[in-house]
Amino acid sequence: MATIRLATRGSAQATAQSDAVADALRARGVEVELLLVETTGDRRTDVPLHTIGGQGVFVKEVQRAVLDGRADLAAHSAKDLPSTPHPGLVIGAYCERRTAADAMVGHHLAGLAPGATVATGSVRRRAQLAAARPDLTFVELRGNIPTRLEKVPAQGAIVMAVAALEILGLTDRIDETLDVTRFVPAVGQGCVAVECRDDDPSTLELLRAVDHAPSRRQVELERAFLAELGSGCSMPVGAHVRGELLHTFLAPEPDDRSARRVPPVQDVVELTGDHPHDLELARRAAVAARVAVAGS
Repeated sequence: MATIRLATRGSAQATAQSDAVADALRARGVEVELLLVETTGDRRTDVPLHTIGGQGVFVKEVQRAVLDGRADLAAHSAKDLPSTPHPGLVIGAYCERRTAADAMVGHHLAGLAPGATVATGSVRRRAQLAAARPDLTFVELRGNIPTRLEKVPAQGAIVMAVAALEILGLTDRIDETLDVTRFVPAVGQGCVAVECRDDDPSTLELLRAVDHAPSRRQVELERAFLAELGSGCSMPVGAHVRGELLHTFLAPEPDDRSARRVPPVQDVVELTGDHPHDLELARRAAVAARVAVAGS
């Protein structure tokens, strides 16, 4: 069998995630080598993510490597994937999900002094934390995981995905894991998605071995919520399936003048276990959330 080439970002987190995918395939007798790709998001660490394209900035170049034949697979953090599938590609596997929650590093949320500084590059995290603690001050946070961990503000905190710390063995840095029912994670957070070309059935078949059905169900429902909001949605948004409940979060566009004046919309949808019907419930929840935010 020919060697399978797996495209990935070159960060420590991305390569660790991709190594896990590669090891799972190797355990099934498949030879795998990594192809490291630098993305726009990796190059532009000087500006906020939402100003340079949001989700897609970490995936476009990795996807291109598969489309032009340099690689057979592309591994991504599922939360980085735009909700609209890329033409010519299909998600062949959702790997078993790690912890989806966010974490406070530096201090517990309740332990932060009034006006304390919290660093995060996520508009969703800012909106959620501002709703819980309107007194907090927020600053941007970019860079790889070790770099971010060096930027904990004095007497403040940074917010990160627990899964990113798990994959790098850095969970000892966590001061508090935030409740996913209150601080709803990003769509797909904690899961690795693997794409291949949609005209490559042999590679797609290989990916069935690493596809985790419960994680696929969860992330597909969350992505349905996001897709209904629109592929260009830049609003602070979260969706997370926990058991048979879909927790959702939507806030107005990031705007320092109004973000704290217009309240976010948070809801819980009871799922039925029928996947097509639950996908429709997720889409309806997005429509209701969008209307509620617009009418606030």
